[in-house]
Amino acid sequence: MHQHPVGFWLLTRYEDVSWLLRAGLSVEDRNLAESSPFRMMQEAMYGDRLPRFDARSMLDRDPPDHTRLRRLVAKAFTPRAVRALRPHVVELVDGMLDAMGRARRVDLIESLAFPLPFAVIAKMLGTPSSDHERIRELTGVVVRSLEPVADPDLVSAIVAADAELAGIAAEMIAWKRENPADDLLTALINAEDDGDVLGEEELIAQTLLLYIAGHETTVNLIGGGALALLRDPGQQALLRDDPGLVANAVEEMLRYDSPVQASRRITVEPVTVGGVEIPAGAFVMASLASANRDERFWGPDAGALRLNRENARQHVSFGAGPHHCLGASLARMEACIAFERLTARFPHLSQDGEVRWNGRINLRGPSHLPVSTG
Repeated sequence: MHQHPVGFWLLTRYEDVSWLLRAGLSVEDRNLAESSPFRMMQEAMYGDRLPRFDARSMLDRDPPDHTRLRRLVAKAFTPRAVRALRPHVVELVDGMLDAMGRARRVDLIESLAFPLPFAVIAKMLGTPSSDHERIRELTGVVVRSLEPVADPDLVSAIVAADAELAGIAAEMIAWKRENPADDLLTALINAEDDGDVLGEEELIAQTLLLYIAGHETTVNLIGGGALALLRDPGQQALLRDDPGLVANAVEEMLRYDSPVQASRRITVEPVTVGGVEIPAGAFVMASLASANRDERFWGPDAGALRLNRENARQHVSFGAGPHHCLGASLARMEACIAFERLTARFPHLSQDGEVRWNGRINLRGPSHLPVSTG
């Protein structure tokens, strides 16, 4: 455990991270101590311009607000609802792999890792056709608000991107009011129209959260998992020769390279971790990536990719406790279908150039992964 000069506390061990995620602490910035250096830095950078996505989504709300928002949105992520999407996901993956086969040399991120989850979450929401590339560019900027920011130019870019995304979401919502259907966005609108749960800004915030969380994290899972396989031909061959291993392989990919590197909580009273007292009103960062590589829990081969690891599913990449990832089952399904069909279709898939990274601290992943289909 370490207290960073910026003012937040960092937990890195599996046991401590797992406890923090389940402890029921706050996620609302209003509970930060007035004297917190992290709060002062945040106020100095953002002032009253905090991104709407951060301030009003269920990701950043405590009960009872979090409970009512999550209960509403969770209806779209039932096991039955996710299973119903499977034929659509298979069709999408096969079409993307067909295009990859014709091209022979492609960027795996552009050809599969990004378009697949983006198309799936758009279908779930029932949103109209939109400028996918612009939304991708804007969300890539906005998610930088999930990490410490000390660059005024980046703050301005985040605020501007958030405002533009809010406008896009508002247009989608207006369109959906005129074109209701059996989809998640219609359900959210009806709840708001009935005066049940959502105000207008909350409606926009949940829509943006689902769009962003629904694709950014799965892009990293597919891109990072593919890179891990390409760097370890033995494990790639293991999955190719034993397709039934794919579900456990995806869990190991999640452990090996967490799509989200960290999660945060705020103490509302003093807590003691590892014999050290953290005061009330402190910003505590749990390093999911570090916990997933903790040799105390995983053993001496924690830094190695092992697709048949028996306890791989005990990773913390989806968080835990009240804020456990709502879309975990959907992400698992998308990744399982993608990797099972990718390895079967292209048994000699290989890296064909240098990987480029997206430059983020928290939602870290490849932004460019050139491959040859063989």
